Amino acid sequence: MIFYGASGHATVVIEAWLASGGSVTAIYDDDLSIKKLLHFPVAGKFDPAKAKGHYVFLSIGSNNARKDLSAVVHSPFGKVVHPSTFLSPTSSLGEGSVAMAGVVINANTKVGKHVILNTRCSIDHDCDLADFVHVSPGATVCGGVSVGEGTQVGAGATIIQNISVGKWAIIGAGSVVVADVPDYAVVMGVPGRVTRIDKPRKG
Repeated sequence: MIFYGASGHATVVIEAWLASGGSVTAIYDDDLSIKKLLHFPVAGKFDPAKAKGHYVFLSIGSNNARKDLSAVVHSPFGKVVHPSTFLSPTSSLGEGSVAMAGVVINANTKVGKHVILNTRCSIDHDCDLADFVHVSPGATVCGGVSVGEGTQVGAGATIIQNISVGKWAIIGAGSVVVADVPDYAVVMGVPGRVTRIDKPRKG
């Protein structure tokens, strides 16, 4: 698989891929100062011509950046599942998504495209995570929760059961969400409270 992005996030993604038995064809990054990642060379800017016939993974932590690049990279996208992940046979993980070490995805859950399920987060039954979501390390998403496109769930946060979280929201680290969250909201605290509503980004 080809990896587009050579940040610290990419290091964890690639190690998860290698642990699952995958191999690295090439790594690209638009930052030409990055020459090496792990023991692999970084081959400069992404080259669509060299990606033909290969799956590509957007190994970039920014939800906005993954969305932007997914619209211009015209190769098939792979997915990465660490071997210690529990993925229920009744659940699904979309293309371009990653489940890191220790992730739990329980029954009847749908995870969208280009989603990051970070280390030891837990997604319980009957959840629906839209595209470009990032659930940070140690976060807990209880049963029947929906999370809108591009939302960031912070490290150690908890979303209780049957909550709806809007798109491009931010749930602060350690927060406990006990009520529905509107689009573009920033939620902090225990219990979680909306501290502001961000403006939708253009594009």
